[in-house]
Amino acid sequence: MPVDLQALYPRLIHLMLDAVFVVDRDNTIVFVSDACEALLGYQACELIGTPITRYMHPDDLEATRASIVRVMNGQPHFDFRNRYIRKDGAVVHILWAAFWSDEVGARIGVARNVTALTEAEQELRFLAHHDPLTRLSNRSLFNQRLAAALQAAQRQQQPLALLFLDVNGFKAINDLHGHALGDRVLCAVARRLESCVGSSGTVARMGGDEFTILLTDSHTAAAVSERMAQILAVMAEPLGDAFGGLAMPSCSIGVACYPADGLDADALLSHADGDMYEKKRRKYSAEAR
Repeated sequence: MPVDLQALYPRLIHLMLDAVFVVDRDNTIVFVSDACEALLGYQACELIGTPITRYMHPDDLEATRASIVRVMNGQPHFDFRNRYIRKDGAVVHILWAAFWSDEVGARIGVARNVTALTEAEQELRFLAHHDPLTRLSNRSLFNQRLAAALQAAQRQQQPLALLFLDVNGFKAINDLHGHALGDRVLCAVARRLESCVGSSGTVARMGGDEFTILLTDSHTAAAVSERMAQILAVMAEPLGDAFGGLAMPSCSIGVACYPADGLDADALLSHADGDMYEKKRRKYSAEAR
């Protein structure tokens, strides 16, 4: 007995895990498959007869309209991504395959939810330039920003400052209280440094308990000293009860200024690192006396 495919097609469409949309030339939705409710949170009866642009993320409207024009001009689009706003207000990332059908006078699109994939891609891109623990810039991104800042300083003939910070006695925290608490301390240090620097500079974790700070808005020795005093004051504030009474460790900060202490990134980093270790040595020598 032959299979009646014509009768089967509507059921197959509603069985698809991806959502099917049919939209007329006025951008009005004329059909959606059952999967659309899982995608956008609306039932078919809520969507049919409404403009599809109503549900698009406003920041993606321009690019989406360009894709619509392309499809209506007879050029199928099989890899277009945009964002929609679900009924519950959440944002969903969608991968589209769409074409225009002259037979029905509408464009037909298949929509796949790629929110999890998009978020994973964004996280991978973020981690390429950021420290996974503290979420600060990593060494690679810091070096890029330092190089760009040096080029700008050379063109504008303006100084910049580079700070190298080390947490004193951090190894003892890991040894006595465990690495989990040590990681929380590093995150606390990161947030405090960010609060001091703001958007005008860059804070990076270079590895372990070492951090670097790029200051491009401190153009005098007095301004650099003032910023270092602010950092030391903020770093001296107690950790709070959430850390089980652990005292906030002190820190040592070395400084290098362009152009006085070096003309390139390597020279500045070496000078700031050496200055930090000299201050740490003096601190421990004074405590030993």
